[in-house]
Amino acid sequence: MSHMVRNEAELRAFEDGLVSRDELSLAEKFRILDAMYEEAVQLGVFPESNPLEGIDDDIRLAQLLNHVSPTA
Repeated sequence: MSHMVRNEAELRAFEDGLVSRDELSLAEKFRILDAMYEEAVQLGVFPESNPLEGIDDDIRLAQLLNHVSPTA
């Protein structure tokens, strides 16, 4: 599900309010960041350890999708 920001000023005010009420220590912020990173890894958001793995398939697909006939 995707949500679109409809009122940018309202969003900015909300974000500013969150920042001004920030009561977390730096250590707590890093613990949250680490937990979010671990969750992203478990969900497969980050690429494999070898970022070039599967690039041959990507290139072949891109060539097929972008092929233009010489007579066109």
